[in-house]
Amino acid sequence: MATIREIARIAGVSSGTVSRVLNDDDTLSITEAKRQAILEAAVALDYATPRKRYRNGKAAGHAAPRSPLRARIAVLHFLTSEQELFDPYYVGVRLGIERRCAEKGLEIGRVFTPFSPWNAKDHGTMPGAIVIGRHAAEEIAALTASCPQVVFADVNPRLADHDFVTADLGKATLEILDGLWQAGYRRIGFIGCNELMDGNTEPYTELRCRAYLDWMRSKHLFDPTLLALGEGRKWGHNLRLEVGYEQARRLLALPERPDAILAANDNMAIGAYRAIQEEGLTIPADVALASFNDIPVTQFLNPTLSTMHIPGDSIGEAAVDLLLERLEGRSYSKHVTIPTRMFWRDSSLHP
Repeated sequence: MATIREIARIAGVSSGTVSRVLNDDDTLSITEAKRQAILEAAVALDYATPRKRYRNGKAAGHAAPRSPLRARIAVLHFLTSEQELFDPYYVGVRLGIERRCAEKGLEIGRVFTPFSPWNAKDHGTMPGAIVIGRHAAEEIAALTASCPQVVFADVNPRLADHDFVTADLGKATLEILDGLWQAGYRRIGFIGCNELMDGNTEPYTELRCRAYLDWMRSKHLFDPTLLALGEGRKWGHNLRLEVGYEQARRLLALPERPDAILAANDNMAIGAYRAIQEEGLTIPADVALASFNDIPVTQFLNPTLSTMHIPGDSIGEAAVDLLLERLEGRSYSKHVTIPTRMFWRDSSLHP
């Protein structure tokens, strides 16, 4: 079955843009030529949106198979739909959830976001919910107290009794750093963010940042000036294009700049591209770049970006599978790790 990601790769756009075109979003600003390219790619791949597949199945007298409980679930997202468009990775997570729900006959009753938050008083209870990304402890406590089954996607909530599905970002970070080391890089900088929520002021707790610190110290290479972390925004909103640009400029202004920069995600890396080019430097001859997520645009950058592929859509699908198992009676928790894969491209020397 064709996927949004495949269409995005063919048309040279983000997964979010494909989703909005295929769902007739009139507010999307896009050229007619690009819209036509997306539609032609969808036709060529015989793609149908989950909504269309459901309607077609119902019209043919065989509606999508429903779960035994005919459950109507909630999705709690840490981004609004507008904010999500700036991060195609999370578009993939959400689309994976929507696709699996359509396949299994689950209905997403409502999606809650920062501007339309969930609360028990106004929204009552649902049999299950999927939480995307990190949320305040108070919000999660209220949800888990009134919702019988809650599964976390792309985050480890550190709640032993609840299911979650993530990628092993710590292991992935070490793999990238080992590769950069093997390629000859020694002065490696890191741009990312502090994972600060609920008044927590302990620095360097974000998994990629912590793995970077531990690895650099193990090589006796740690230099605190090479660590550039965005702060002052809510968690997740620090991992943006403009923050990557700001933090890369900090590293490039050092008396001895890094010979390679590891960015916490592709958005930050794209911001770093601009900062490096504004300094008149060349990637990777002067500064190499590597990052995480492998969003579609990384293959169209010049040079193409070395990045760790994290399958957001698979994380979303697995979260739905875990929730279904819970709704069908599984009483113990499962913690699932989705494998990652590194793509070494032209923004760095290869190991």
